[in-house]
Amino acid sequence: MSLDSVCTRFHIALELIGARWSGAVIHMIFKGAHRYADLKAAIPGINDTMLARRLRELEAAGLVERRVLPTSPVRVEYHLTQMGQELRPALDQLLAWSHKWIPAPESA
Repeated sequence: MSLDSVCTRFHIALELIGARWSGAVIHMIFKGAHRYADLKAAIPGINDTMLARRLRELEAAGLVERRVLPTSPVRVEYHLTQMGQELRPALDQLLAWSHKWIPAPESA
C-alpha cells in the first residue's frame, strides 16, 4: 500500500466526518437521538435543509441507516451502521482532545 493511497483514504474520511454538522449528527445518534425531530432539537443551529442533507450523505456513505417503521403514522428512525458504530472510539478521542485543547466559547 502506497503512502498516497493511505493519504487519499484519510482525506476522504476526514472530509466526510468533518463536514459541517456531520460530527454532531453522528454524536447525537450515538447518544440515542434516532428520530429527525430529536436530532434537530439536540443540535443547536442546524436547519432542516442541512440536517436532511447530512443524513442523506451519511446514509449514502454507509454510516447511517434510515429505518421506516410500519406504524400509524409512519415513523422514521436513523441508526448507525456497523461502519458508523466503529467511529465511536475515534470520536470519543476527538472529544477528549477538544476538551483538553480547545477553549470553551465565551458565554453570551
